[in-house]
Formats: sequence, C-alpha cells, structure tokens
Amino acid sequence: MFKKILIANRGEIALRVIRACKELGISTVAVYSEADRDALHVRFADEAVCIGSSAPADSYLNVARIISAAEVTDSEAIHPGYGFLAENPGFAEICQSCKIVFIGPDPKAINMMGDKSRARATMAAEGVPTIPGSKGIVETPDDAVSLARGIGYPVMIKAASGGGGRGMRVAHTDVSLVQAFITAQSEAEKAFGDRRLYLEKMIVEPRHVEIQILADQQGNVVHLGERDCSLQRRHQKVLEESPSPAVTEEIRSLMGEAAIRCAKAVGYHSAGTVEFLLDKDKHYYFMEMNTRVQVEHPVTEMVTGVDVIKEQIRISAGIPLSYRQEDIQVKGHAIECRINAEDPAHQFLPCPGKITGFHVPGGPGIRVDSHAYSEYVVPPFYDSLLAKLIAYGADRCEAIAKMRRALDEFVVEGIPTTIPLLQLIMDDSDFLSGRVHTALLDSIVKRLDVDHP
Repeated sequence: MFKKILIANRGEIALRVIRACKELGISTVAVYSEADRDALHVRFADEAVCIGSSAPADSYLNVARIISAAEVTDSEAIHPGYGFLAENPGFAEICQSCKIVFIGPDPKAINMMGDKSRARATMAAEGVPTIPGSKGIVETPDDAVSLARGIGYPVMIKAASGGGGRGMRVAHTDVSLVQAFITAQSEAEKAFGDRRLYLEKMIVEPRHVEIQILADQQGNVVHLGERDCSLQRRHQKVLEESPSPAVTEEIRSLMGEAAIRCAKAVGYHSAGTVEFLLDKDKHYYFMEMNTRVQVEHPVTEMVTGVDVIKEQIRISAGIPLSYRQEDIQVKGHAIECRINAEDPAHQFLPCPGKITGFHVPGGPGIRVDSHAYSEYVVPPFYDSLLAKLIAYGADRCEAIAKMRRALDEFVVEGIPTTIPLLQLIMDDSDFLSGRVHTALLDSIVKRLDVDHP
C-alpha cells in the first residue's frame, strides 16, 4: 500500500480522497491555488503545497507544478479526483514516466474511451447495444445531413472528445442540422482543442442510467449496480439516485454484464462508469465511459456498502478485489442532490461570494460531502458545486422523505443556491412517481414558474 498520496484537485472531492486515505493509514498532500489558501482540503491534509495563482491553467491544470509538488513531497501516487486532469492521458503518461502512480486507468484506456466515436465502435464490436449513428467521424455538414436522412430525425451532433454537454447539439431538420454542426464544431474546438464530431439518433425522453464498475489489475471486474442520473440541466446532472425506479433485476443484470464487457475490452483497471440511455421500451444503449470517479459515487456507496475511493486506491496499489459479483448486494435506496452556488431564479447564474451562515443537516441516513463553511468565500474561478447531500432509506419513499427533511434543514446564507429548486423537485408528481427522463427538469422549472432559458 502507498505511504503518501498527493491529491491533484480541490473542493469536496479532495476532502473525500483525504478521508479515504486517512482511514487507510496513508499520508496526504494537498495542492492549492492562491484562491484556495483557506480551503478545507488544505487544512485537513498532512501537507500542502501552493502551486500557482487562481486560474486553473496556472494551478490545478499545471502538470509541471503538480509533478514537482509530488516529487518534493516524496508522494508515491497522485489521485486526480474528477475534472481537471482526471481524464487526461498525457498527465497519466507523465506520472508513469516520473515513476509516480496515477490513481486511475492506464493511459491507453483513457484514450480509447475518451474518444467518444472510437468508444462507440469498440462497444459495438463487443456486442454492446449502441445508439444508431455514424460509424466514425462526420467530416462535413453535407455528410451529416445525408446520414441524418437515413437515420431519421431528430439527431444529435456530439463532440468526439466531448463531455459535460459541450459540443453537443440537437437538430430536427436539414437546416437546423447544418447550423448545429457548425456551432458544435466551433464549441468543441474551443472546449477540447478537437473539432471532430459524430452523429447519433436522438432518443426522445430517455433515462440516463449508468453502471459503476471496479476493475483490478488482475483482470477481475465487478459492477455495483446502476445510478439514475436523468434529472439534468443542459446535460449537467442535478440529482442522482440508486437504484433506478425503471430498472428491473433483468435489465440491471444485462447492463451490468455489458459494462463489464466494456471494461475488459479496453483492459481497464480502476473505478469507472459506463453510461447508457434507457428508452421508454426499456431498450438500453451504450453512450460513453467515464474513466474516473464520478461526482455521484456516494449513492452507490450507500446502497452497496462499498467504499469506491478506497477500492480505487487499493486497485492502483496492485491489490486485487476482495469480492466477486455475487457478493455485491444492493440494499435500500439513496438519492443525491447537488447543491450549487447558482441562482435558479435567474437562469442558474453562478453566485460566488462569502457564505455568511452555513448549517448542514444530520440524522439517520443523511450524508453531506462538502468543502464549504461559514465565512468561506466561494471563488469565481471553479465549478459552483458547494455540497452533495445524500439521503438513504429502506426504500425510495423513505429516501425522498429524508431528503425533503434534510433540504429543509440545510442553511446557506449570503449567496443564492439551488436548494429551493431541489425542494420543489421533491414535491413534483412526476419525480415522486418515478416518471423521470432527461427533459423532465426543464418542464418542472417551467411549471413551477422559475425563470429558465
């Protein structure tokens, strides 16, 4: 096992990794920007190194400074968390060349799954259902129109290196497709430095269901059931739950087996997530694989009792999984609400600033992963996530009741947050009945008379 790990991240995920390391008896090193000098991950790590100014490019994305911090602190491994450098194969390769363990998959697997078009082709070859679409990169708007006419509208244009909804557009006609293609190409170039696009048939009102997998370096792979991540705003998740209200034991088994085939096809080791779309007829389609720990991993931990971060660290240390698929049992129900420093009444405008009052809920079945505190100044340079509120119950009804109560107890003063919107979701009839899909949040917001673009 490692003696010291550097966490190349910030916020709640840095704290989450620090906690896992402490329980494993591993010393931790935090890196931080000048904006995060007073952050909790700096306070709770055993050591801390300032790696630059507030801009991500000068700090959390600065590979040379992160590697230098690892070397001067004699860190044996680097945990990238999520975002920033977590899915950067170049960073993983540099870690290897410097004889520092990258706590994540091999760079080859990151490369294969990071290219969305290539990932789809790989999964199709493995017999995993994929959404009808282009077999590779679509070069021109005219090519896209020709393909779309064959597939049938509506279609989605997606960036080959995309993520988080960037470089993604929907088209319903030839004319709108040409404009969507040009816009997506430009956005992909700016966001990823890669203007390549591919095309998929758009599945109307699908569920976004993902499978958590763990794969060790000895070739053992297990899945930990599914998470339903269908409540989204602009392809950004707002609420996740496990298990999905729509997934039966049969579908869970089939999707889980498909996810395991996906991992084995690319020689994957580490924690990872295979994402699917589930249509109204319960047909599932491979969408992409995230080669990192997910923001929403806590709901899986709550229903399985498996510590995903600890397992990820053990795997990178070469330790085989200590259980088989039949040992994994999903019990109860968990829901996670993302609390962001955003104003849902004003088009979800980011709201950095000082938190003047902060109180987190408690009680049985409640978990809060947060880096915020009273008098903490939310910086304007990074993601707006303040906290993840997780509620666990014996069933979905109890989990919702606990979440409703916990949201009422959660106090964040000084800046607007998404708590009011999350409270409204907890009372929405479609959500309560489990009739959830990726377009539902927009309709909820409109029905509830919240200003939303």
